Amino acid sequence: MGTGMKKMDQYRMRGGRPLYGSVEISGAKNAALAILAAAVMTDDVVVVDNVPDVRDVRVMIGALEDIGARIRKLDKHKLEICGAGITGLSVDYEYIKKIRASYYLLGALLGKYRKAEVALPGGCAIGSRPIDLHIKGFKALGAEVDIGYGLISASCEHLLGNHIYLDKVSVGATINILMAASLAKGKTIIENAAKEPHVVDVANLLNSMGANIRGAGTDVIRIVGVERLHGTEYSVIPDQIEAGTFMFAAAATHGDVLVKNVIPKHLEATTAKLLEAGCEIVEYDDAVRVVAKGRQLHPTQVTTLPYPGFPTDMQPQMTVLLGLAQGTSTVTESIWENRFKYVDELRRMGADIKVESNIAIICGVPTYTGARVSAPDLRAGAALVIAGLAAKDGETIVDDVYYIQRGYEEFDEKLRRLGAEIELCSSERTNKRLMKKVS
Repeated sequence: MGTGMKKMDQYRMRGGRPLYGSVEISGAKNAALAILAAAVMTDDVVVVDNVPDVRDVRVMIGALEDIGARIRKLDKHKLEICGAGITGLSVDYEYIKKIRASYYLLGALLGKYRKAEVALPGGCAIGSRPIDLHIKGFKALGAEVDIGYGLISASCEHLLGNHIYLDKVSVGATINILMAASLAKGKTIIENAAKEPHVVDVANLLNSMGANIRGAGTDVIRIVGVERLHGTEYSVIPDQIEAGTFMFAAAATHGDVLVKNVIPKHLEATTAKLLEAGCEIVEYDDAVRVVAKGRQLHPTQVTTLPYPGFPTDMQPQMTVLLGLAQGTSTVTESIWENRFKYVDELRRMGADIKVESNIAIICGVPTYTGARVSAPDLRAGAALVIAGLAAKDGETIVDDVYYIQRGYEEFDEKLRRLGAEIELCSSERTNKRLMKKVS
């Protein structure tokens, strides 16, 4: 499947307009990627609904088809997956270098076939993301793990349940061990497990396929291995990061937006910080309304932490918002070391931010001004778009939007429906226009 995305595409926007209206949130990208991997752990058909139509998901579908899985699109957000035809147990580097989440195929294939081989991962350049916890987990289950020639290969005669303590909270390792242990003999206990909503979502999917997993969402997960898994129908949870991004866009533009199709519980850390920053929040059963119209933004302190703490994936959006608050704020990044690469771009738009090691010290400015900036990664790219929409004068161009399209479905369309003046266009057009102006 082609990604349909050119590296040269960009968003052009004029800011200063408050966002108004309502927006529908898509399925969670991070949950969907792991769920697609888990879906091939049975030879039966698995139907997955609420799958976001984003670049990362299309890459994952390509990786699965490449090893022999059969995937049929029932509609834009609904897939039928059958893992019966899988013959290849080696996942090509082409897929891995585009998305890290292809490493979920290690746990899925090791569980089902007792053998898997996956290239060492790529993804966003936001710091070294160690794979050693995954390896530790597989070894504890009895697999031999080899690293060489840019590949990780794992194999075993039998997978045996074990007691595994993760030295660091890791979503990827928790999910990978969870998948492999579902088809291991005996009982596995994962301690210091990640509690993120998408860990729970993968566990729920596996349980609906006949697995026996208890405690997902807490820091101790207990798994009793089963002989085999069967088909199921399952719907992916809403994307809390996409929801948070629109909540921050509403706040930064002093708008009033109803964010629909969300699980408010997953958004508690984000909501708490928006309240501290001076916004009004109204919670409904499956929606959250953010009102910042006519309200002064206040400074605050934020530290990113594993769930239920403030998500590292919301950190750039938070920084953009605090850049417009009256006073001094700090944002401390405790998860990824390269997460402030976008700050230089934001400074070009008039932000007053100093980064000292893993802390951003932010002095609020009255407004941003339009500029041409580049998205360094997925979430920072979305944050720069928010800054562009909040900028009171000038045009903002965000280059390299293919990063943003890795994780946001119809980002510009959804923003336009809220009244934003934003369009997706190719940079060739921009360069031609600039040449005309010069000549």
